[in-house]
Amino acid sequence: MDPFDPTAWSASLLGLFGIAVAIGALRRPGLWRQMVDEIDASPALQLLCGFCELAIGAAVYLMNPWASGDVLAMIMKALGGLMMAEALVVMALSDLYFHVWLKNLAASHRLWPIVTMAASLALAGAGLARLA
Repeated sequence: MDPFDPTAWSASLLGLFGIAVAIGALRRPGLWRQMVDEIDASPALQLLCGFCELAIGAAVYLMNPWASGDVLAMIMKALGGLMMAEALVVMALSDLYFHVWLKNLAASHRLWPIVTMAASLALAGAGLARLA
């Protein structure tokens, strides 16, 4: 056990964050749609959200090595890369991107929190098991 394992810590923290977010969305249906509506209406929030996601995605990407024998590290590296790509799309094409999400969230307001919960439980579980 390495107490300074960046892969285990980033997986655990990102997973726990996702669990908390999913619980909030399941408790208050429509919350994610409201947030996306607010971001869609504000260029300042679009820029701020894009920058925050870029910074967090870069941190996740940079602290996780691409080690072919370490599946969790490869998953975290890929997640960090996807976060950075999404952040750049948010900052460049927010008008198109958020309209896609608004349509998607309207049709499946319970599906995304459940998918988020499942993925986050797996991520947090893998990270915490590695820390134990």
